[in-house]
Amino acid sequence: MMIMRKGLIVTLAWHMCALGEEAGNSSVFGNWAMQFPDGSPGWLSLQKTTSGVEGEFWSVGAPRQLQELIIEGDRIRFDRKYRIGPPEFVGGPPTGNRVPCRHEGKVDGDRMKLFLHNPESGGRQTIRGKRMPPLPPRPNLSTLEFDDPIVLFNGRDLTGWRLANPEQINGWRVVEGHLVNTTPKLDFQPYSRYGNLRSDGEFEDFRLTLEFNVPEGGNSGIYLRGVYEVQVVDRDSRMQGKMGVGAVFSRIAPRVNAGKPGGEWQRYEVILVDRHITVVLNGETVIDNEPLRGATNGGLMADETVPGPIYLQGDHTAVQYRNLLLYPVRR
Repeated sequence: MMIMRKGLIVTLAWHMCALGEEAGNSSVFGNWAMQFPDGSPGWLSLQKTTSGVEGEFWSVGAPRQLQELIIEGDRIRFDRKYRIGPPEFVGGPPTGNRVPCRHEGKVDGDRMKLFLHNPESGGRQTIRGKRMPPLPPRPNLSTLEFDDPIVLFNGRDLTGWRLANPEQINGWRVVEGHLVNTTPKLDFQPYSRYGNLRSDGEFEDFRLTLEFNVPEGGNSGIYLRGVYEVQVVDRDSRMQGKMGVGAVFSRIAPRVNAGKPGGEWQRYEVILVDRHITVVLNGETVIDNEPLRGATNGGLMADETVPGPIYLQGDHTAVQYRNLLLYPVRR
């Protein structure tokens, strides 16, 4: 039986079982874009602190603590609990009780290989990682020039868009010139039978403008390059701060809640350059050229160094979009 991997977010303060001088100088430390065998992304971060090591390891879902972490030079080992039964539906979460699974890996330069061992079958999966480079300097936005806009949505049909997972249900259609996602889902759980929508085009640095309309209590998101999620909820959502409207989900909180009530059209202007982001919500700058310190969970991929699509969540609640324009940075 293969371990089904399509999620789980981990934010953790890791207890070091072995942190001697060798571990302290380990080449394992840093940020890693991970990929599971089914193609789903993960994010691994290992940082030295005065008390040991802190880090995170996620894909989608709820926090799960790592156990028995050992770092020795270029090698790493830890235990992590997973559900390993078959999913209830395509793209859904694994089933069954969580069982501890051993992870053992090694770093070779800027590459990492982790072996995830299945305690029931004795089989294993290979998770591959790529080290992310340090953040570049903060860009000078006053010197930027942009090319003519790319019209991402033509207002007539889904030309230029496709489901990220074609085996899921497509709840997306065009209604009166609006890109509309309709699902029966009302909760904020990360899994759904309904699919996310991605652009055919892939982009690097750009200015993106769009309007969205999310119902009261609704939840969606816009992933820039498939990596960084700008949150889509209403002003009065129970999700606030780093999970609220105007936020880069789980990474950067907006300066102020500049959102509107559910059911009203809202406008985003987002500038992504050199892994720094500016977010203008309804005419107010809520994030001002701030560094992005890693991918956000739930993305299409975790590699911050390559171009990627605009990626719209359809596996959460209903949402509408219109006037999607992307202005590439002129190089």
